[in-house]
Amino acid sequence: MRGVIGRGRRTGSPARLGDRLKRAALLSLAILLPVGGSVAGPDAPASARYDPGFGFDFWVDSQMGPIKSRVFRAADGNTGRVVYALDGMRARDDLSGWEIDTDVARELTKWNINVVMPVGGRSSFYADWNAPSNFFGLGSSGSAGDQTGSAADSGSGLASGSAAGLGRSNTYKWETFLTRDLRWALRDRLGFNPNGNGVFGLSMGGSAALSLAAYHPDQFRYAASYSGYLNVSAPGMREALRVAMLDAGGFNIDAMAPPWSPQWLRMDPFVFAPLLRAHNTRLWISAGSGLPGAADGLDMHTVNAMGLEALALANSRAFQARMMTLGASNITYDFPAVGVHNWHYWTDEVYRMIPDLSANIG
Repeated sequence: MRGVIGRGRRTGSPARLGDRLKRAALLSLAILLPVGGSVAGPDAPASARYDPGFGFDFWVDSQMGPIKSRVFRAADGNTGRVVYALDGMRARDDLSGWEIDTDVARELTKWNINVVMPVGGRSSFYADWNAPSNFFGLGSSGSAGDQTGSAADSGSGLASGSAAGLGRSNTYKWETFLTRDLRWALRDRLGFNPNGNGVFGLSMGGSAALSLAAYHPDQFRYAASYSGYLNVSAPGMREALRVAMLDAGGFNIDAMAPPWSPQWLRMDPFVFAPLLRAHNTRLWISAGSGLPGAADGLDMHTVNAMGLEALALANSRAFQARMMTLGASNITYDFPAVGVHNWHYWTDEVYRMIPDLSANIG
C-alpha cells in the first residue's frame, strides 16, 4: 500500500478503526445537522477565475435532453490523456464549480491532460435514478425554475422541489450519459481516447468517481475522491443525505434509489470496494481533518464546513479500513491535519494528485 502522504497517518487495526469511525460518524452528524448544514456544501458565487476564452462548450444529446460539458484541451494537443472533473451536490447549470472557483483546468492542461467538466447534475450523485424527483406525485410541472431571486433560482430548499427541469420533469440518467453518450461523442467528434481515462470529484462527485471506475473499468483506470461520502450505508447517512438533497434543490432521495435496495447498495463505495480491488484501479482518497486553517476564519460557514468535512473524513477512513481488509495496494491516502469542506483545499489536493494522475492515464 502506498499509504498516507502529507500529514495523514495510519491508525490501528481495521476492527478498532471501524469502531472509531462509527463513533466519529455519529458525532459528525450531531455536529452537522443542528447548525442547519448539509452535506451539499455552500453555493459558490461567480469567481474571477472563470475565463470564457479558455475551454469551450461541448453539447451532447442524452435521455435527459441536451447536456453541456466544458472541455479544455491538453497543451500539446494530444487526444489520448483525458480526465473528467465531477462537481459537488450544488452543481450549477451554467458552469462547473471546478471552473468557477479553481484554476485546476489550467494546471492539468499544462501537464498535457485533456479536461472534461460535465455541467449540471445538482444532487444527482451522477447516478441513473429510479424515477423523476417528486413529492407525493408533485414536481413534474410548474414554472418555479424560471423565477429569479427565488428559492427555485438559488436551488435551495423545498420551494424548488416543485420546479420543472432535469431530474424532475424527467429521470436523471447521469451514469449513462457519462459512460455512453459523452464518452462516445468525445471520441467521435474530438478524437478523445475513450479508454484508460481518469475521473475525480469532490463530496458527491467523490463517491460518484469511484462508482464510475468500479462499474466502467475500461473507461476509467484512475479515480480520486476529495471529501467524498464513501460509506453511504453507514448508520444515519441516508437521512443526512436526505436533508442535504432537500437543501440542495429540493430533490427527493427516494427517487434516486429505494432504501437499502440493490440499487442503493450499488452506489456505496464501501460495498463495491471489492470491484476496485479486482480491477486494480488506481485511487487517490483524501479528506481534511475538519479543523480550519488560519485563512478560514470562524463563522457559521466555517462551522458548517467543519462538520461536513468531519463526516467526509469518517466516511473516507471507513473506506480505507475496508480496502485494507481487501489487501488493496494501488491507493494513495491523504488526510491532512488541517482542512474543511472548501474549494481551496480541494484545489490543493488536485495539485498534489496531478503527478500521480499523469503517470497512470492514457
